[in-house]
Amino acid sequence: MKKQVLVVGLGRFGTSVATTLYERGHDVLAIDRNEGRVQEMAAQVTSAVQADATSEASLKELGVGNFDMAVVSIGTDIQASLLATVVLQRLGLPQVVARAQNELHGETLEKIGADRVIYPERESGERLAHNLAYHDVIDYMELSSGFGVSKVTPAKDDVGKTLEEANLGPRSKSGLTVLIVKRGNDVTLNPDRFERIKAGDVLVVSGRDEQLERLET
Repeated sequence: MKKQVLVVGLGRFGTSVATTLYERGHDVLAIDRNEGRVQEMAAQVTSAVQADATSEASLKELGVGNFDMAVVSIGTDIQASLLATVVLQRLGLPQVVARAQNELHGETLEKIGADRVIYPERESGERLAHNLAYHDVIDYMELSSGFGVSKVTPAKDDVGKTLEEANLGPRSKSGLTVLIVKRGNDVTLNPDRFERIKAGDVLVVSGRDEQLERLET
């Protein structure tokens, strides 16, 4: 469903969030104090405006109180990050997502009412660590401590086997379950245990972190 999203702060992270949301069909208002950054974003989002996100009057004038969501992506200026989050909460946005630099910043954002706090640097570092530790892991997303979903290439020994034979089928003893099989442009969701693994497949697998080791070639 199409949403109206405000993105506050147009550094590298904020720019990436704003352009991706816009490319996916959402209405995106991007704001920053820096006029140069705003001009660079003008053609990449619905609207880009030079404004002070810590000013309630400025945000009211822009009508952001009617938006569905706000992403506070301000980087090093922690005071501005906190103030913008407070102002957006006061304006009654249904969801305010805020970027945190560290644990203390994140805890403070939660206490002042941020609906969700994200740690981009930490999360990207964790994904990289998994990718480096397990060389067949293409990408990784943690769902809870020690458990996640990974996009992997199948082990050479598993090519030609069914998911059941590779111990990757539903209710497998390995504790790993294949959620998706991507084969070229074809995608199979919730494949059954008789799905045969082919060379070049990409598997989306859920399981505990230590169980990913068995997927290495």
